[in-house]
Amino acid sequence: MARDRGPDPGLALGQKYFAVGLRFAAGIVVFTLVGYGLDQLLGTVALFTVLGAIGGAVLSFLSVYRELTTDRQVDEDGPSGKW
Repeated sequence: MARDRGPDPGLALGQKYFAVGLRFAAGIVVFTLVGYGLDQLLGTVALFTVLGAIGGAVLSFLSVYRELTTDRQVDEDGPSGKW
């Protein structure tokens, strides 16, 4: 009889990084759409769309970078600081 050992830890890690990638992409899309909406509202030609895309990419990158470096520190230091 096979023992049920719970979820595969590799699969859980993959889901975590998949969610990070989706958050990165969603940040770019949301900021781009906000910029597009501002362009439509103010009558400008792609100014805020481009700024929104660049701003979304930069802010999304910083968010992902901060999360991944925090995860790395937790892996090295343990969940509650230095051992």
